[in-house]
Amino acid sequence: MDATAKPIKPTIVAEKDVKRPTREEAEAAVKTLIAWAGDNPEREGLLDTPKRVVKAYEELYEGYGLDAQEVLNRTFNEVGGYDDIVFVRDIPFFSHCEHHMVPFVGKAHIAYLPTEGVVGLSKLARVTDVFARRLQTQETLTAQIIDAINDALNPRGAAVMLEAEHMCMSMRGIKKHGASTITQRFTGVFAEEPTEQQRFFSLLNMNKG
Repeated sequence: MDATAKPIKPTIVAEKDVKRPTREEAEAAVKTLIAWAGDNPEREGLLDTPKRVVKAYEELYEGYGLDAQEVLNRTFNEVGGYDDIVFVRDIPFFSHCEHHMVPFVGKAHIAYLPTEGVVGLSKLARVTDVFARRLQTQETLTAQIIDAINDALNPRGAAVMLEAEHMCMSMRGIKKHGASTITQRFTGVFAEEPTEQQRFFSLLNMNKG
C-alpha cells in the first residue's frame, strides 16, 4: 500500500519571524550550558560535545523542515472498493516538551475512514514524526496529526490517540516514573457516532492482555 519514494532529507528551519542563530553561536550556547551545569567544557571528554549536540539537534528537531501535506500528498484509489476503517496502532514516537526541553516517549494510534482513496501506511508514521520532532506539548501534537490527516485525505472520520511518558515528570519535579499521559481526538463519524468510537477502542485493545 505504499509507494516507492526518495528519502526526505530535511533541514531545520526557523519558525516565521524567528532569527536562526549560526551553527557557531549554537555551539557556543551549548558550551555555556556545560559550564553553567558545573563542568569544564575544555576538558577532553567535552571538547567536541557542543558540535555533537548541535548535530543531534538537527535530527531531533528535523520536523521543522518537513511538510505534513507533502508526506500525505500521494493516495491510492485502486483498493478494490475498500472504504472501511484503516487503523495503524502502536506507532512509536519521541518528542521534546516545549516547557523543559526533555523527551516524552510513547505510541500513537491512528485511524481513518477513507473517502477518496487511502494513503501509504508508512505515511501515518511519518506524519507523526513531522510534528513530534519539534518542541511540543502532547495535546498540540495530537491535534496537529489529526488536522493534517483531515486536510490531506478528507476522510469520513479520523481518530488519534497518543500514550506517552514525560521525562519532565519522571526525571525532575515530582519524579513519578512510569506515569502515562493519554490524549485523544475524534473527528467526523468517530466524533458523531459512539459505535465508531467503540470500534476504534476495540481494535486498539485487540489481542492485548
